[in-house]
Amino acid sequence: MAIGEEIRKIHQMLPDGVELCAVSKFHDADAIAEAYAAGQRIFGESRVQELLGKTAALPADIRWHFIGHLQTNKVRRLLPAVALIESVDSEHLLEVIDEESAKAGIVSRVLMQVHVAREETKFGFLPEELLEYFRCRRFETLKATHICGVMGMASNTDDADRVRADFHSIAEVYRSIKEIAPDLRGFDTLSMGMSGDWPIAVDEGANLVRIGTAIFGPRQY
Repeated sequence: MAIGEEIRKIHQMLPDGVELCAVSKFHDADAIAEAYAAGQRIFGESRVQELLGKTAALPADIRWHFIGHLQTNKVRRLLPAVALIESVDSEHLLEVIDEESAKAGIVSRVLMQVHVAREETKFGFLPEELLEYFRCRRFETLKATHICGVMGMASNTDDADRVRADFHSIAEVYRSIKEIAPDLRGFDTLSMGMSGDWPIAVDEGANLVRIGTAIFGPRQY
């Protein structure tokens, strides 16, 4: 598979206003460099150590997104390296990110991860929990963190109707937050959709998709 060719093909298929995060986790720097040469600049990683190793070996203008479950004890090391943390799955994690960002003198950009999928193993806020967070305006206590939107995953199933329903639910949460707190500035990102289901996600309103296997092939463990 020619990585550059796949990148160009996906870019041509994505509607205007929808960004591509190329999920490069478990793939080496050479594969990422090939995607970079084809014009891709946003890459997604799910392990702090792996991401930090790649930032040292690859161009400085890459915008790294962290898309995995983030442990609080790794926040400090991750923050300077990432453009966006897509996977804030608890208030405690958000507080640690805010505290460490303030100490570092930076503003961190994050997405709140909402959990609607059937799998118990997936992380994230339940929709009502997340809506309550914004209703109570607890985001106002943040000093050095900018909440840019919402991220979510559909159930791991071949049932397209179920996948669409999950994406619809995530998009509803995103829209409801915008109604609850219309003064939230820069709350404009809805990240959902992966290699097998991104067209449905875009149909349901996603403006950031996370595609890995369709670009890089099976993971290189």
